[in-house]
Amino acid sequence: MAGNSFGKLFILSTFGESHGEATGGVIDGCPAGLSMDMEFIQSELDRRKPGQSHIVSQRRESDRVEFLSGIFEGKTMGTPIGFIIRNEDQKSKDYEHNKDVYRPSHADYTYDAKYGMRDHRGGGRSSARETVSRVVAGAIAKLLLKQYDISVHAYTSQVGDIKLLKDYHELDLNTTDSNIVRCPDALIAETMISKIEQVRKAGDTVGGTISCVITGTPAGLGEPVFDKLHADLGKAMLSINAVKGFEYGSGFEGVKMNGSAHNDIFIQGNNSIHTKTNHSGGIQGGISNGEDIYFKVAFKPVATIMQQQDTVNSAGEAAEIMGKGRHDPCVLPRAVPIVEAMAALVMADHLLRNRNSKLNN
Repeated sequence: MAGNSFGKLFILSTFGESHGEATGGVIDGCPAGLSMDMEFIQSELDRRKPGQSHIVSQRRESDRVEFLSGIFEGKTMGTPIGFIIRNEDQKSKDYEHNKDVYRPSHADYTYDAKYGMRDHRGGGRSSARETVSRVVAGAIAKLLLKQYDISVHAYTSQVGDIKLLKDYHELDLNTTDSNIVRCPDALIAETMISKIEQVRKAGDTVGGTISCVITGTPAGLGEPVFDKLHADLGKAMLSINAVKGFEYGSGFEGVKMNGSAHNDIFIQGNNSIHTKTNHSGGIQGGISNGEDIYFKVAFKPVATIMQQQDTVNSAGEAAEIMGKGRHDPCVLPRAVPIVEAMAALVMADHLLRNRNSKLNN
């Protein structure tokens, strides 16, 4: 299986399956001398883990990360950082009923078509359980970005047809984690939570969008051809389970504007060049221009539903299936830290392309 590594200089390779002994990863290219805040890393994992509220999967995992290499006396050594997160609450029997049946909108059929076999226990490698390793690496990337005053903040901005209409400038993003749906508007959050509760009781699921803002990015990050900064962000987001869309800056709404309105006019201010508007989303020609980078990520409804559905089995015969076990009625609350992690990995990778490989303390 190819495609288990991400990045050019700050590289994450992940391994493990949903119902295996553990998942984990190796981070290569992290500069030496970076202080490791273990409490922060664990807090990021706690934001992603299941069982944290009644509107997410009730699988119980402590998600405690164990570092195996690359760290000495609380700092990175510049060598590969190996880590694992042990799986503790697998219930493989919950998946025996679909051992030979293809679940609608899952990777069951496509895995069989590609590999001639699949792990039916929670989807194996295609499970969102794999993203726990991304959050570990993303937390370390955030610690690196912090050295350069770069911050990444994501939040739930839409659940089904319930949409947060405020611009991110109007929000206090520090309040994102103050509610279980991770929306920085308390009133809209309550409506979103009610929506998720409603679909869960019906045995159904619902999707939505996560918005992300990256602040403090200097001008000059990104490569102008195939490795455009927004292209790498797009690939990072589209590699997350259940993601169906990505847009940055003005996105699809920008097509309604004329060029005279859409152009971001340059101005001089505070001894540096800025733009009056930011329809470009902080990126022009694939390279950051120093303004805020902002984008949205669309997540489909979770494919496992607690309702009877028609399908076929591996022999192509008609079959029926209904979800069992513990599943998220909405992926968004737990996906917020995953979006942040993948954005941080992209930014750390491009930062290292423009910086020396050793931190300037």
